[in-house]
Amino acid sequence: MSTVTEIAEQIKNVDEYIVCIYAFNATGKTRLSVAYKDITKAENNGNHTGVYYNAYSEDLFDWDNDEDNDNFNIKLKIKFSSLNKFYNLLTEESVQEELLGYSPEYKFRFNSATNPEIGIESITFYLEEDEETSIKISRGEERIFIWCFFLALFKIEGWADKQNAHFFIDDPVSSLDDNNIFLTVDTIMQLIENSFETNRKIILTTHHIGLFAVLFDRLNKGEKSGRYKQNSKSFMLKKQGKDLELKEFKNEVFLFHLHLFQVLEDAKKSQLFTYHFVLLRQLLENIASFLGKSQIKFLLEEIKVDKPAETINMLNSLSHKKVFIPQINEMNEKEKAVFNEVFDKLLIKYNFKF
Repeated sequence: MSTVTEIAEQIKNVDEYIVCIYAFNATGKTRLSVAYKDITKAENNGNHTGVYYNAYSEDLFDWDNDEDNDNFNIKLKIKFSSLNKFYNLLTEESVQEELLGYSPEYKFRFNSATNPEIGIESITFYLEEDEETSIKISRGEERIFIWCFFLALFKIEGWADKQNAHFFIDDPVSSLDDNNIFLTVDTIMQLIENSFETNRKIILTTHHIGLFAVLFDRLNKGEKSGRYKQNSKSFMLKKQGKDLELKEFKNEVFLFHLHLFQVLEDAKKSQLFTYHFVLLRQLLENIASFLGKSQIKFLLEEIKVDKPAETINMLNSLSHKKVFIPQINEMNEKEKAVFNEVFDKLLIKYNFKF
């Protein structure tokens, strides 16, 4: 078992230049990117050696809803940071080019600051047929836009080409549909391709199993896997109390639902906490999706849960917490009964082996 700093040191010492890491939410992926930054800066007289995309990147953007004017001038504001000096070199066209694959249904324009050192102050979104009415895009669209904003920023001279030892990307986008998973993998593969000749290290961490699985497949079995397979390693980052473990994937197949079963089986034998309902819900959604269903109600009825509606209510109330706040309360007897019923009936119905 290791600390987050020791895990960062392990990643830095990986010889392969493509490193993919899967981890559950709240494992410490963002802290890992910060620890990696601190280690590499300390070895370079306190100067950055690489560039990062993580939760802090997303935190640079927040909405001004212009509530005093009935949302008339709603816009996405950009907070001041060390990146502002590069914004004047960024164009709407360059960001639009990165967005093309995602087929956005909105248009946007940059609002420049009066102070040239700030560059872009905010971004206004609108529909093509009504340029004068500003709109607020969805959370999913916002995440994709910010990711594409940074993809364009990576190409600006003076930043990523100077701090060129590594890209560290933590959860580029979340809550993706299947099409957007493939599109996002395409953008990451393009980063890898552009960095191939320079041996710049690409480190990706994600809690999104679809994103991880598709990227793992591209690197190991895809059209260009002969080029990338020998230059990449994939890991799972696991949390045990306050300690972390980095486990390498080699030739084995990563079956996410079986991993979840194992985690929940171990917890069932030792101690169940309310956050295990989050993992149970992920397991149910994964199996339901495999069966071609979008709702877990179907699955609960399939396995003959006694009170499916009541069970869904409990799953919703205990799994829709803020994912970055670990739910450390021990389950009460009623919660344990519901958990055990669902878990045991899943095993009986589908006879999983793990």
